[in-house]
Amino acid sequence: MTTEIIGTEAGDARITWHEADAARLVLALGHGAGGGVEARDLRALAEVLPGHGVSVALVEQPWRVAGKKVAPAPKTLDAGWRGVWPALAGHGLPVVAGGRSAGARVACRTAAGLGARAVLALSFPLHPPGRPEKSRAGELLGAGVPALVVQGGNDPFGRPEEFPEGDYELIEVPYGDHGFAVPKRAATGQEHALGIITDGVARWMASLA
Repeated sequence: MTTEIIGTEAGDARITWHEADAARLVLALGHGAGGGVEARDLRALAEVLPGHGVSVALVEQPWRVAGKKVAPAPKTLDAGWRGVWPALAGHGLPVVAGGRSAGARVACRTAAGLGARAVLALSFPLHPPGRPEKSRAGELLGAGVPALVVQGGNDPFGRPEEFPEGDYELIEVPYGDHGFAVPKRAATGQEHALGIITDGVARWMASLA
C-alpha cells in the first residue's frame, strides 16, 4: 500500500494505492459526502480485487484531505476528480472510474470526458430519501461507458426496483442500506453482503479486461 498527494485546482487530494501484481486494470474509487475511504465497501474492494489482477486506488477528495466536514458543490468535486486522473491513468492501464454515493455521481458525470473504461456506482443516490421525484437517473444513464450499479435492497436513496431501464448492470445486496449495512435479524449476514459486492465486482471487472 502506498499513498501520494496530488495537487488539483480544488486543493490537494490523496490517493492510496492497493496494487496488484501484473495488474490488468485500475479501479479508482471515490468516497461519499458523509464519509471517507474507510467505508466498508471501499475497504473490502481494496482488499480483494488486487488478488484478481485489479489495482485499486482509493481517492480522497481535497475537502476531506483538508479536514472539512461538509462536501463542496458538485462542480468542485468534479474538479478534484479530474485533477487526480493523470495519476490514476499514469500506469498505462485502462481505468474504471468508481465511487460510492456522491463519489458514484462524480464518476458518472466525468467518465466519458476522462476516457474511463467503465463506471462502478456503489450505492448510487438515485434521489434524496423520500423525494423520488428528484431523480438523478440522468447522470447514470448519461455516463456514456459501460456501468455497474451495486445497490442495497433497503437503500433509502433508491432501491433497486426504482432504477429505470438502461444500458447498465445492477447487483442487489439484499437488506443492505446506503452503507451496505444489513440488520442483525436479516437472513444475509454482513460478511455475506460484502462478499456479494466483492464477488460481483470482480466478475464484472474480469469481463472488462
